[in-house]
Amino acid sequence: MSTQTIILIGVGVYIAIMLAVGIYSSKKTHSMAEFAVAGRSMPLWLCATTIVATWFGGGMMIGGAGAAYDDGMLGVIADPFGGALCLVLIGLFFVRLIRRLRFYSFVEFIEQRFGTTAGAICAFISTTSSLMWVAGMLVAFGVIFETLTGVPLEIGIIGGSIVVIAYTSLGGMLAVALTDFIQMAIIAVGLVLLLVVVLIDVGGWSAISAQLPEHTFRMVPLEHTLDRWLIYLRMWLIFGLGDIVSQSLLQRAMSAKSEHVAQQSFYVGAVAYIGFAMIPVLLGIIGSVTMPGLANSESIIPALALEHLHPVAIAIFVGALLAAIMSSCDSAILAAATVISTNLLPLVKREPSDRLRLIVVRAAIPIGGIAAVIAALNAQVVFDTILDANIFILAAVIGPFILGVWWQKANRTGALAGMWAGLGSWLIASTFWPALPSDLIGFGACMVTMFVVTPLTQTFDPPRSLVDHDGNEVELTNRLGILK
Repeated sequence: MSTQTIILIGVGVYIAIMLAVGIYSSKKTHSMAEFAVAGRSMPLWLCATTIVATWFGGGMMIGGAGAAYDDGMLGVIADPFGGALCLVLIGLFFVRLIRRLRFYSFVEFIEQRFGTTAGAICAFISTTSSLMWVAGMLVAFGVIFETLTGVPLEIGIIGGSIVVIAYTSLGGMLAVALTDFIQMAIIAVGLVLLLVVVLIDVGGWSAISAQLPEHTFRMVPLEHTLDRWLIYLRMWLIFGLGDIVSQSLLQRAMSAKSEHVAQQSFYVGAVAYIGFAMIPVLLGIIGSVTMPGLANSESIIPALALEHLHPVAIAIFVGALLAAIMSSCDSAILAAATVISTNLLPLVKREPSDRLRLIVVRAAIPIGGIAAVIAALNAQVVFDTILDANIFILAAVIGPFILGVWWQKANRTGALAGMWAGLGSWLIASTFWPALPSDLIGFGACMVTMFVVTPLTQTFDPPRSLVDHDGNEVELTNRLGILK
């Protein structure tokens, strides 16, 4: 059989397994809590694995490797280093309170603290961000298929979306978590296999390191100018800070069986993520020496697989690539659907029943998937699409969320003023100074505005109290995620 035929057979088997897990999980998801947060019962091993799998997607396997190919370690500051920083910050400062609240989405927290308008703004931004993330993953799916099988990019994007939509809409969070566990096992085998074979074929790391540019492993800017350092800071914060409010990640905290499990899962996830992510980074750097001049640097890992692996091993590695992509894609599309059902549905239907929420969350998955496919067909670049997904999150959402958690005086007027200041500053900066990181400027404007407006409006707009999903007052002590 040809290499392409073996790959397609392997992909078919992999897809069948994912669909089988979705069907199995569908029998255990009869309520919104079971569908959106796995009945709040995930143990440490499953919760940590699904966090890593959610974070370790096509953005790292395709986009991250391509960025390392082009720019060495400076190209991957945002991911994996900013991504790992995000997991640590969530575990340390936010996860205990989020699990304690027993919500379905972080937007419910924003609504409670700052009102319906602020919640609606965050819901719209969060949904848009999640679907752009899905679009980036689908582009990665298409790139792999086109590189390894000759199947056109567009067909790969559409085909991949159909599979992810199918098993996610069937089983919800439980299906996503169980498939994540299987996917991480496949990813680990595939990545280690490729790295070992490539290093053997090229004569070991010493043969590569001797040919690398001097600044390959430099992790601070070469040029000490203000704009360069602002862009560098943005690379750390676009994921490291912006994704603190990632619905995909916080939904894992809400799904854990306890606060302690949620906290530990993020610490374990941060360490495991850096360990896994350095393999595609190293492969991208190796590829810059052994396969220079690629027209599309984001195709470096599939190109290395074709060059160095036996057809059967290629089929295994394609499974690893698809596993990485689907593990992020399903999480993001479930996140978007959860926000739509939890936070946008009540704007149309007051106090919807649990049954209606479940119907809407399942229906929102294919609708959101179609929107992501349209975006993917127009974007067709992995890393930039993923970075752009967080623009509005960093500019207008993360500031109110952080201050809402840790500043008891934070109020509705200050949050809304901060959001509009962040969005307005982003728009002005991106229009008149496009070379500067406009989302970072928006974040600064949002924070400054909240700090100024909040104290001035305490008398007529006092801070709102915080209650959990069942209406009980929430204990605000012991919120710091310290190991114990």
